Amino acid sequence: MSGVIELRLARAVDAPGIAHMSRELIEAGLGWRYHPPRIARLIADRDTLTLVAEDRAGLAGFAILQFGDEHAHLVLLAVQPRCRRQGVARRLLAWLLESAGAAGIAELGLELRAGNAGARAFYRALGFSDAGLLPDYYGPREAALRMVRVLRRSDGAPPAWHAPTLRRS
Repeated sequence: MSGVIELRLARAVDAPGIAHMSRELIEAGLGWRYHPPRIARLIADRDTLTLVAEDRAGLAGFAILQFGDEHAHLVLLAVQPRCRRQGVARRLLAWLLESAGAAGIAELGLELRAGNAGARAFYRALGFSDAGLLPDYYGPREAALRMVRVLRRSDGAPPAWHAPTLRRS
């Protein structure tokens, strides 16, 4: 890691760097969907929150969350390999979860490559649950796993509290 990581809202100038990270770290082996103009539109969208994490070396990570009335969708989240296992993804996601809670969001969902065991374990550790397998989501022979985290019940009540366990997933 190259020093202290700072989080901030993304600006239009961040779009090329975010798009490059998406292509290299998320969309590798797939068609490039999140190119700079699309990322710039997401940054400018009032219903989307785009965060970046920076250190002295530059862009360390980013996360993009789209808000609906009661549901939010984590569009993309990536951290540079040099900054992994330093809490960057946790900090980005914590900011997004806090923002979603403040906005009254009931549920936050995401999709990830079904074979990405590391990402699945990360999201499970942060309270996400498996919600279904989506065959061919990323193209032929590439399934996605949908995961969700309930932030509050749709009737306004918070989710039931469960005591933590030492059980490993």
